[in-house]
Amino acid sequence: MAVIKTNSEDVKLLARLMRAEAEGDGDQGMLLVGNVGVNRVLADCLDFRNIRDINRMVFQNPGGFESTQKGYFYQRARQSEIRLAQRVINGERFWPASNSLWFFRPVGDCPPTWYDQQNTGRFKAHCFFSPTGEDCPDVY
Repeated sequence: MAVIKTNSEDVKLLARLMRAEAEGDGDQGMLLVGNVGVNRVLADCLDFRNIRDINRMVFQNPGGFESTQKGYFYQRARQSEIRLAQRVINGERFWPASNSLWFFRPVGDCPPTWYDQQNTGRFKAHCFFSPTGEDCPDVY
């Protein structure tokens, strides 16, 4: 059962985002990016107030995703990526992005914090950062 309201176009949009942001980190990396996206829709806190749907989350400006500015993002979603997107929409969560609202790809090691948010871990190229439960209870 879905944890956020979506339609088939939303699922495809999230799948495209997951691929464009983390295809190089494999299925698990794409699932982690998907967790961050779903968490941003759920959050209603910090930088993500009034981001209640996939489209607003993907194209949030400022604060959105760099990949939306590149051509690769605009290619059609593949079935494999659509299946991954549906999994996170259905509520599957994966560490270190279980409660994360941010991720980025550093040149070196992950910093302990990023914009005052705690590092929750790294998966391959990306570091993940989560708010506290007090700041964003809806992602916990």
